[in-house]
Parts: sequence; C-alpha cells; structure tokens
Amino acid sequence: MTEMVYGTVPQRDGEPILPKWWRTIDKLSLGCVLILFSIGLLLGLAASVPLAEKNGFPPFHYVFRQAFFGGVALVVMIITSMMRPTLVRRLAVLGFIVTFVALAMLPFFGTDFGKGAVRWYSLGFASVQPSEFLKPGFVVVAAWMLASSYELNGPPGRTWSFALTCTIALLLVLQPDFGQACLVLFGWGVMYFVAGAPIMLLMCMAGLVVFGGILAYNSSEHFAGRIDGFLSAEVDPTTQLGYATNAIREGGLFGVGVGEGTVKWSLPDAHTDFIIAVAAEEYGLILVLTVIALFLTIVVRSFLRLMQEHDPFIRLAGTGLAAMFGVQAIINMGVAVRLLPAKGMTLPFVSYGGSSVIASGIALGMLLAFTRTRAQGKITEVLGRAWR
Repeated sequence: MTEMVYGTVPQRDGEPILPKWWRTIDKLSLGCVLILFSIGLLLGLAASVPLAEKNGFPPFHYVFRQAFFGGVALVVMIITSMMRPTLVRRLAVLGFIVTFVALAMLPFFGTDFGKGAVRWYSLGFASVQPSEFLKPGFVVVAAWMLASSYELNGPPGRTWSFALTCTIALLLVLQPDFGQACLVLFGWGVMYFVAGAPIMLLMCMAGLVVFGGILAYNSSEHFAGRIDGFLSAEVDPTTQLGYATNAIREGGLFGVGVGEGTVKWSLPDAHTDFIIAVAAEEYGLILVLTVIALFLTIVVRSFLRLMQEHDPFIRLAGTGLAAMFGVQAIINMGVAVRLLPAKGMTLPFVSYGGSSVIASGIALGMLLAFTRTRAQGKITEVLGRAWR
C-alpha cells in the first residue's frame, strides 16, 4: 500500500548485508548503546559485589552474568537491526503472541520470589519476566494496527489497538505491576497521538488513567504505601529511597571515589532499580549527566530520523519504541531522586537483569532497523506529489 501511495526509489542490488547495514545504520545511536552497556558493567563491579557475598557467590558472579546476558542482548540487537521492517514485523507478531500467552498464564504458573507480585517464571537456573519481552512486540503489533487505519477500506485498527492495550494493561495490573501498565499505556498513547488522535480524546484517556490510579490507591495497600511514601514531607533514612537520596547527596559533582561508596551495602536493589544511586555516589553528577545524555541522544536521534520516514507503520512503531525506551529510563532515574513514586523498573542496558537487558536489546534492534536510512526520496518531494 505504501509503495502505491509514495512510489519506490531503486536501491542497490547485490550489495553485501554487512556493508549495507553499516552504511545505513544510525552509528551514533549504536555507539551510545555500547557505551551504556559498558557503564553498566563498570557499575556492576561495585554494586553487585555485596549481593554476591551475601548469597555466597564469588565477588563478580553477577558481573559475569550481566556480561553474558549483555553479550546475548548485543548480538540479538545487531542481528535484528539487519532485518527488513517487514521481517521485523512478522517476527514481532509471533513473539507477541507467545509472550501474551505467557503473561496471561502467570497467575497459574508464575512466581513472585517473595516480592509480592507474580511477574516471573522460574527456570531453576534463571528467571523470565514476560512483560519485558511483551513490550517491543506490543509496540510493533499496535503500530501495525494503527497504520492499517490509513488504508482505503482498511480495518478499524485504532479500535483494535485500543482494545489490545486495555487488555494488556489489565493483565499487568492484576500482577500487580502498575509501572509496566502505565508504560504500555504511555507507549500506545504516543503512537495514537502521532497517528492523528484528537487531543481531547487523549485528555479523556489521561483522566481515565488518573481515575484508575485513585481506584488502585484505595484498593491496594502496596500501591498506597508507595504513594504515601512519595508524598511524605520526610524520607525515612532506612528505606531504599532514603539510602538512595543520601548516596546522591554524598556523591556531589565528582563522587567519593571508585569503590568508596557505601550505599551498595545497604540497598538490596543497588545493582538493579537503584543503580543510578551507585553511579552518583562513586562517580558523581558527571557520570549521571553522561548517562542522561546517552539516553537523550538515542531518543532524539531516533525521532529525527523517523521524521523523514514515509511508511506509517515504520514511523509509528519506531516512535513507540523510542518513547518507551526513553520513558523507562526517566522512571528509573526519577524514582532514585524522588521525583516519582517508587517503582521496580530497571535502567535499560545499565541495570542488572537477564530479561531486562535482552528485551532491551530486542527493542533497540527493532528501533535501529526502523531508523536505518532507506532510499525513499525527501519528505518534501512526497508532500509535493500529494498536492498535485
């Protein structure tokens, strides 16, 4: 359909895959991802040692595991980024079906590992969190549905995508996992806005989210406790937020020195949800600003390249992936500095976690595939043809 509307531009035939991939890939974003992963390993050398000693493992047990999972994630990311958008879409649909079924089966076969929320499958040697792998597949499927509404006599893609989003959000809330549910709703809202949704409709949806938050506050003690802790004028110094706040304050501009931080011995999630607190304490504001700049570069670069894209599906899917990637980073760092209520959400490519880092690799691989340079002419030329 897109080719009928916009036409095609001849591309080089017979060009080897690797040279073509290197010529068309967003090298700056790829470099930022590699730097983020390197920073994650560096911070893991400090943050995960106390946990390894507590659990009776060698000091760098979790660092080696992070290097292994990260290596798998980078390989998956690069292979995915070499694929054509149509192949990415087909594989994403298959992956989404599998992870959706896995998410629905969590109440029956999942485990909570003593954390009060059934979010994982225990495999003995490792655990899998379906929601992490569901997100990139969901974005692609929802974008495909939204893009189908552009077609003449096409299906009601917007209605289908809305129903799918509500179903997934409900399954996540039942775990409960309000953070991931909000992230899914946000990603869909961004794509729906880009697809041309009326602003009043989005405002009504925002009102429904607020109403749902009020219901969750009144019905869930766990959720209410986190909101009350966030709104409290004082922070309990013996809580995770208290330790993280003190660590960030102690770090200052240049940090207390490599290996000299103390927050990693107090925070049980120092290597995952509060990894940025370890970075702030030992390396100071300089490293934190560097991490923020890397995430910002990836998101902004992706948006700029997607603005030149003609295919509605690629534009919507890439926008959703970039938005969710950036917002997840904002949520993680916002919790650490107490700008947002406490929420167990990892920092992509930096925090420890097998499911998280591999899922991030899949999502970034899709995003890099969608933002590759394609011979499609300038957008001004397309607009000019549309007005003739």
